[in-house]
Amino acid sequence: MARPLRAQAEAAGRRRKEIACDPAWWHVDIGSTFLRLFDVVEEDNWVRTLRLGFQCVGILYADLGTSPLYVFSNTFKYGVEHKDDVLGVLSLIIYSFLLFAMVKIIFIALYANDDGDGGTFALYSLISRYARVALIPNQQAEDDLVSSHRHLSATRRRAQWMKNLLETSKPAKLTLFFLTIFATALAISDCMLTPPISVLSAVNGLRLRAPHLTTDQIVWITVGILILFFAVQHLGTDKIGYTFAPLVVVWLLLIAGIGLYNLIKYDIGTLKAFNPKYIFDYFRRNKKKGWVSLGEILLCFTGTEALFADLGYFSIKSIQLSFSFGLLPSVLLTYIGQAAYLRTHMDDMIISNAFFESIPSTLFWPTFVLALLASVIGSQAMVSCAFATMSHLQTLSCFPRVKILRTSRRYSGQLYIPEVNFFLCVASCVVTISFRTTGFIAKAHEICVALVMVITTLLMTIVMLLVWKVNIWWIAAFFVVFMSTETVYLSAVLYKFTQGPYFPLAMSAVLMVIMIVWHYVHVKRYKYELQHTVSPDEVKHLLERHDLKRVPGLGLFYTELVQGIPPIFPHLIEKIPTVHSVIVFISVKHLPIPHVDVQERFLFRQVEPKESMVFRCVARYGYRDTLEMAGDFVATLVEYLQYYVRDLSLYCTAEPLRTSYPSIRIDSFRWEKKPSGRSGRSGHGHGIHAEEMLTPIQSFSELTMHQVGMSNRLPQFQTAKMNLEEMLRIEEDQKVIQREVDNGVVYILGETEVVAKPHSNLLKKIAVNYIFDFLRKNSRKGEKMLSIPRGQLLKWGKKQHLITMLVNPYINQTNTLKTLSMSYSKCQCTYLKAYKPLIYHVPSPDAWTKTDTRDIDPPIFKEEKGIERTK
Repeated sequence: MARPLRAQAEAAGRRRKEIACDPAWWHVDIGSTFLRLFDVVEEDNWVRTLRLGFQCVGILYADLGTSPLYVFSNTFKYGVEHKDDVLGVLSLIIYSFLLFAMVKIIFIALYANDDGDGGTFALYSLISRYARVALIPNQQAEDDLVSSHRHLSATRRRAQWMKNLLETSKPAKLTLFFLTIFATALAISDCMLTPPISVLSAVNGLRLRAPHLTTDQIVWITVGILILFFAVQHLGTDKIGYTFAPLVVVWLLLIAGIGLYNLIKYDIGTLKAFNPKYIFDYFRRNKKKGWVSLGEILLCFTGTEALFADLGYFSIKSIQLSFSFGLLPSVLLTYIGQAAYLRTHMDDMIISNAFFESIPSTLFWPTFVLALLASVIGSQAMVSCAFATMSHLQTLSCFPRVKILRTSRRYSGQLYIPEVNFFLCVASCVVTISFRTTGFIAKAHEICVALVMVITTLLMTIVMLLVWKVNIWWIAAFFVVFMSTETVYLSAVLYKFTQGPYFPLAMSAVLMVIMIVWHYVHVKRYKYELQHTVSPDEVKHLLERHDLKRVPGLGLFYTELVQGIPPIFPHLIEKIPTVHSVIVFISVKHLPIPHVDVQERFLFRQVEPKESMVFRCVARYGYRDTLEMAGDFVATLVEYLQYYVRDLSLYCTAEPLRTSYPSIRIDSFRWEKKPSGRSGRSGHGHGIHAEEMLTPIQSFSELTMHQVGMSNRLPQFQTAKMNLEEMLRIEEDQKVIQREVDNGVVYILGETEVVAKPHSNLLKKIAVNYIFDFLRKNSRKGEKMLSIPRGQLLKWGKKQHLITMLVNPYINQTNTLKTLSMSYSKCQCTYLKAYKPLIYHVPSPDAWTKTDTRDIDPPIFKEEKGIERTK
């Protein structure tokens, strides 16, 4: 260690006295793992705000800034019947843009962010922090103590009512989950439509200078641009991203200037559209046709859902400033200028390409080039949103594992997913070739925008009731105003269902089936393993077996369980009675927060007896955090394990409490802060399971021990007595851990093969036996996701019946050894895969009841006998 152990013990004793005297004990630096609970946030200055405001123009506003390319053309695709209809549509555009884009998203929704992250997933994560709505029962009491996970308890009566409803009602949990993944599926479907409609609208402008171009030629030019656009995605936007903001700023200034020119030249009276009277006149004249046209008018604020989802690295003030004084006047001037031009040029040919027809001839080519570039930038924002969404889905176990690449060393949020990129490229090209015109693509685009708007309003209302401390009447007004207006827009879109909206709904349905099946099987598997965790007595009995051999090295058992020892462990000991000198059961868990600081990442427990050197570790990550390479991960884990071994002795109780261990199910508990600031244990918290191996005091590592209100327990600790024998024992334990790490690290992974039970219903058999099995076989392997070296990998498997399905957890290790065996147990199958010579004592194949040689190469099987007694 860095300092002599005696000096560490003396320093720890002094710190404990400070903790006991200091009422603000959470500010005390404890060892090397000081946790800052209250970060000092630097005030935003205007220079930084203006710089961020300029940068977010290029990333957030390109899609909104290119909507004038196609809104009027699609709204009046059958021509203008009355001159004042242009004013009516313009008035609808102005107030729709102000209401939904500015008021709802910019000045309300941005405050419902999850530590700077937006979108439906961020809203769901924010709700998950205040109410335990997750379907996977892997919540722990210590999760609430992570600094970025902290929240105030629901104090208002309405908040407590909403919290109880969400936590106690399974239909409410399922409804919330389905709404979230449905909105996510719609957002991904929207990413298939935004590039085609934006690029096709820009390319259509060529017809003004090359009228001989046919529709087929326009379509294939668009397809070529789309293929090129998706082909360069792997390069990332880090190197070219700095050009986005200047280009979009120039684009917005250009279209604003053109709009002002058209307004002054053609019809200054178009400004009358700010009078909402023209909206009522428009509906009175057109009746049903006016209501149906709302579907095209909502295209004026398409891109707001991506703006909310991508707000990420920008401050709320910078977004509000750049939107109010940059995007808003530019876009409104563009629409007003187009309307002024159309009121004097009502020819159908002109209306079909209204934006480019309204451009002065001398500015056509600069405008065309900038329009094409702006449409590509807007598409880039949607594609980046799709990559981030897929990454979030994966962390919540809602989507199969795929390869995720980071394209920037400076910005962790810049991702590239090859499979998703290829899927979006193919889908965008198919959409362009199939629909051929922006009119049909617009109809498909509308349903995504309308449904995401409605779902966002529902989730925001829950956040307001549960989290925000605002008057209930403001919440009611928000819900009534936005839900009523958005429902009207949605009804207009659904009326044209057969003309295009069916496509994104069909794609969303496919994505939802994948998400639901993957998550359903994951939840069922986790619950099964949770109910069959190994009891402490059994673990102790296994470790005390006379034929069990402890070999040098550190064994890392990966398991999804965050509580207890997985049921695969005794099966492994039975087949291979050899384990490493130090064993750590590791569970990688993602919390419903964007980031977890590395100082709060690891949560350790020690499995009794202490001499066995067996530990449990939960590695906690946020949904935006990236997993380290295996070597870096182990180095950090061992460092904090050393601290834990020290702290467990420094803070151990004089008379350790013993917990009772249920035979099958695990008792639940929840730590809650009492009014005095102390923490207590309340019975049966929702979804939080007590660690069955240790008492609550012993189970906390140094990282969390001092946050749970442990000051009331300080008199129970042996704070002043640390004899030389105890210090030497701590030092010896730390040396043992370091020595075994130096001897070698072996990664033992667990994966699961799931099969529906024979008498399960047909739907379950199709979902589990075919859909899930196909997804599992074609998803990325766990060892690749964790960046585990192949030479240090061991796989182990077991298949057994569940209540509704058949599970096959397996583990990984090393050598060119392949063995498959069948035991007498009913429907149990085990297999071992290894990739380099093992130091394990491998039982003779003759000891196995039956060997399935279908996957076994005879020469390898002979080598297997040769290593049989190797140590």
